[in-house]
Amino acid sequence: MKQVFTGISELFTPKERLEQAAFAVQDGQFVWVGTESSLPDDYRSWPRTDLGGRGVVPGLVDAHTHLVYGGERLAEYLQRARGENYEAILAAGGGIYATVRATDAASEEELYELARARAHIFLAQGVTTLEVKSGYGLLPEAELKMLRVIRRLGETLPQRIFPTLLAHVVPQGWEREKYVQMFTDELIPEVARTGLAEAVDVFCDQGAFTLEETRAILEAALVHGLRVKLHAEQLAHTGATRLAAELGALSADHLEQATPEDWQALAQSGTVGTVLPGAAVILRKPFPNARAMWDAGVKVAIASDHNPGSSPLFSPWLAMQLTMSLGNLSAEEALLAHSENAALALGRKDLGKIAVGARADFVVVASAHALEALYRWGHLPIHSVFVAGAPAL
Repeated sequence: MKQVFTGISELFTPKERLEQAAFAVQDGQFVWVGTESSLPDDYRSWPRTDLGGRGVVPGLVDAHTHLVYGGERLAEYLQRARGENYEAILAAGGGIYATVRATDAASEEELYELARARAHIFLAQGVTTLEVKSGYGLLPEAELKMLRVIRRLGETLPQRIFPTLLAHVVPQGWEREKYVQMFTDELIPEVARTGLAEAVDVFCDQGAFTLEETRAILEAALVHGLRVKLHAEQLAHTGATRLAAELGALSADHLEQATPEDWQALAQSGTVGTVLPGAAVILRKPFPNARAMWDAGVKVAIASDHNPGSSPLFSPWLAMQLTMSLGNLSAEEALLAHSENAALALGRKDLGKIAVGARADFVVVASAHALEALYRWGHLPIHSVFVAGAPAL
């Protein structure tokens, strides 16, 4: 398919801003990007779509979600709003464990339909790529059930889906050592063999996995050809960020308790530092110092951390707005963090940007100003969403 898109009042690539822009798409990829007046003769005979003088930004990438789950945790949300502690709720068998029980009770079909509906909400806001984690199964067959649902999402949704196997917490009633051994010796090899995940993530934190356990799980993942990611420094400082840098992880996510030494390690390794504004604000934790990380040379990404407990957040625009206000990024930096940098957190250099060779995923804003959606808190002026150059919404 060949198509030229014109009538773009303002375009963010996201690193560059162009006025009166245009681009050409062939077979789902950008093949030319520039000002409309400089459109080469080779493309002038191609079919055209006029975007009506609207602004355009890249398709957004959400590189950290827990989209597949059963049930909800409204009661817990209300408890925390009254001042109760997340860690105490988890220790009492609530939190993640409550979602594990609800997810186990749901069929694969039910989980698929719930996740599909959630993904559509993200698509309507311009999220064209979603990372989706397991982690609410804990036991082998339950984790595989979640990963099968995630694979089906990837086969049926307009969005690009990146599946991740998550070591979330030790199941109740299991000895820690035996669970880690099962995860490394049985679950990871099976997931690698079946291709059900592209990466392995570990929740390395207070109440979850220790640094030593995390290293064992991630090293097993690397042996089996899977990429690695970490939940790092959310509730307590564990050293997980520097482990991520040491192992060449795709990303270290959360970072509420991260230190300048951690930021330096990320900058030197190239591991992306992903901030999750929803969880930081909802759990009333220190907001990650995105400005300082950015200035230290870290590739900062923003993600929703959508989950039923600590971040029931659906809006990438609110996540960016919070990072602008509380993390001191500019609007342009926040957009880069939720597009091109977020794609790097998935190991993809061809997503989250409007550039020759990149996948033609983009968002048309219902305004002549491409960053209007970052200005309108609580109102989302999105006109249309394209994946691989075709309307997805």
